[in-house]
Amino acid sequence: MNDFAQLKKNRQSQFDKLTQAAEKLGSNNQQKSGADERFWKPTVDKAGNGSAIIRFLPAPQNEDVPFVRYWDHGFQGPGGWYIEKSLTSIGKDDPVGEYNSKLWNSGNDADKEQARKQKRRLHYISNIFVIKDPGNPDNEGKVFLYEYGKKIFDMVNDLMHPQFEDEEAVNPFDFWEGANFRLRIRNVEGYRNYDKSAFDEPSALFEDDDEMENVWKLQHGLAEFLNESNFRSYDELSQKLARVLGESNREVSATAEEVPELDYSAPVASAPTAPEKETPSFEDDDDSLDFFKKLAED
Repeated sequence: MNDFAQLKKNRQSQFDKLTQAAEKLGSNNQQKSGADERFWKPTVDKAGNGSAIIRFLPAPQNEDVPFVRYWDHGFQGPGGWYIEKSLTSIGKDDPVGEYNSKLWNSGNDADKEQARKQKRRLHYISNIFVIKDPGNPDNEGKVFLYEYGKKIFDMVNDLMHPQFEDEEAVNPFDFWEGANFRLRIRNVEGYRNYDKSAFDEPSALFEDDDEMENVWKLQHGLAEFLNESNFRSYDELSQKLARVLGESNREVSATAEEVPELDYSAPVASAPTAPEKETPSFEDDDDSLDFFKKLAED
């Protein structure tokens, strides 16, 4: 039996694993895309509105989960922008997270507000098949990586864990019984809003298994995005944080532990473009990434 046939045969057990993984993530409520041509981004008009129809794809070959998750920080200080992936994505201590904890626990409202501005941002990456892309029709019928946030992941999770007894659980990542996703983007008070997005009724991506197998073989690996080599070291991040915040702004009120002295000799990188706005939230998901390893071992 070839690998694709095995995928079809075992998709229910894979769905069971996936729902467990997603449930754990949902219960606790990098490699940046940049110029990487593997990534798809929806096109929006001048008003910030846009739409597309995409299909989330199963786990790529030799991997167990159809998405990876990571956190980053994106904020501006006196010394420029700090936009870096958080080491907490791979289960390690991160200097911004540690500093934010000191700010939050200082008892000072100004420190808490700064911690909010510097909080972690949650991202997911999946393979998708683009069905309709009005803003860029050349993308249609192709496989891409897609980076998305908590709002869209919650919609995925809700489909797998319906709230009502008359609803059936659907695996949106399944070739045969998954569902197309209608992505609808609106500009609401200067932020991207996805509330009008929705999944269609379940259906096969194609009628022919051979066509689906061809798509499956075109998928991109996801594990690389959690490879430690794609993260800056703790010391590098500490030095950059010090440069961005500046000497005077690194001090927390007397009730909190002071940030250790850092090396300022490293060259200052040019400030990147400000990140796209999405609907703000101070929710921070603190569960570990251990479930990825557990799924692989099952």
